Amino acid sequence: MNRKKINFKNYGIFVVFIVLVIILMILSPNAFAKPRNLINVVKQASINGVLACGMMFVIIAGGIDLSAGSVVALSGVVAAYLAQMQGLPIFVPILGALGTGALIGLVNGFGAAYAELPPFIITLATMSIVRGAALILSGGSPVFGLQEQFEGIAGISIANVIPILVLYFLLIAVFSGFILNKTVFGRHVYAIGGNSITAKVSGINVKSMLLRVYIICGVFSGIAGLLIASRTMQGSPTVGVGYEMDAIAAVVIGGVSMSGGSGKWYGTIIGALLLALISNGLDILGVSSNFQQIIKGIIIAVAVYLDLRGKKTSA
Repeated sequence: MNRKKINFKNYGIFVVFIVLVIILMILSPNAFAKPRNLINVVKQASINGVLACGMMFVIIAGGIDLSAGSVVALSGVVAAYLAQMQGLPIFVPILGALGTGALIGLVNGFGAAYAELPPFIITLATMSIVRGAALILSGGSPVFGLQEQFEGIAGISIANVIPILVLYFLLIAVFSGFILNKTVFGRHVYAIGGNSITAKVSGINVKSMLLRVYIICGVFSGIAGLLIASRTMQGSPTVGVGYEMDAIAAVVIGGVSMSGGSGKWYGTIIGALLLALISNGLDILGVSSNFQQIIKGIIIAVAVYLDLRGKKTSA
């Protein structure tokens, strides 16, 4: 009996994913099952998937990052400004976006680990500060006039079929899974999320670990901002609003516990795909985007409830 519960906990997300695909194929077989639409679903999941991978590290470690969406905006604006400068090597905007994300992650990590501020509070503060910085830097308007080479980062497709965004998503997902499952660092991430006091007693530098997971989340958010700026060929200060909630939803739906210490990397990937499927399916069925936000909120609430209920049952 216990084994069945464990199996459902580990693989239930796959069952839900398959059932949803079947339902959408029945409700809208002509529109949903088209190869072009399926590629769009994966493309739609890619940006959120990259963000969710970073958020996954933080949540497994017992934290939260509400600034991720704002980091996407500022990183994109920084990359776009640098990409405006003709003759500047293309790696400079890339480093600018990643460096911006890393810096904000450093601030979040220092606030949560060393200043011992609640993660919710410090990242809520940086969410507002970073969004304001993006608006000030851009003058409140999108940054245009970028080098043509900049579009090659994320605005192209492999064999004119598969968007390169999907490749980035898969590479970052596999990299995240490798770090969490195959390295000492990954085991320490789970340890501090499960019980930070026990982890500290066992010799793990909890503060240093927290700092590093927030930097990882910041870098991944910077990557997402870079990819959006390249795909759209502009740096928008208003992009990314609510993206952190989509990332959190993907992580929680994928089975990562909001209290930290448990969760599988592949669950987060399926969670991102599941959210993209839901949005795509609702679009096909003609459901308004406003109503979709309500559905996402309900999904997050149900996922957290099931997580808490599972913990009480196992206890």
